[in-house]
Amino acid sequence: MSTDTVSKTVRQYEGMFLFPQAVTADLTAASDHVRDSITRHGGEVVSLVKWDERRLAFDIAGNKRGVYFLAYFKAPTSAIASIERDCNLSERMLRAMIVKADHLSLEQMQDAEGQAKLLLESKLRRQTADSTEGEGEAPPPAID
Repeated sequence: MSTDTVSKTVRQYEGMFLFPQAVTADLTAASDHVRDSITRHGGEVVSLVKWDERRLAFDIAGNKRGVYFLAYFKAPTSAIASIERDCNLSERMLRAMIVKADHLSLEQMQDAEGQAKLLLESKLRRQTADSTEGEGEAPPPAID
């Protein structure tokens, strides 16, 4: 296989992206950051969802809690190093891990889409923050 053929090969990938807990104030901006990091290098996001919000096993850059985003995407194999480099250089993102997802079908990847749910949760969090301004901080509502 020639080098040109290898660099133009498009594969399916799964990416886990970790943000500090402060990102819960604007989940849409965090998901847009993930989407931009992938598409900037020729990738195509198939699905993106806020996976979980949890305590970290150890502090990362002073953060004890984090928000995870799970993305399934297609990208040229040559773009993965650039995507990972952008994630590592990002000041908003704490960590990123990308692995091949050839074991999943396109339908399985699309079933994981959670953009509508993410937008709803982001809106509810903003409303809660607006209504509790001046009062004690109330935890944002959880969306299942």
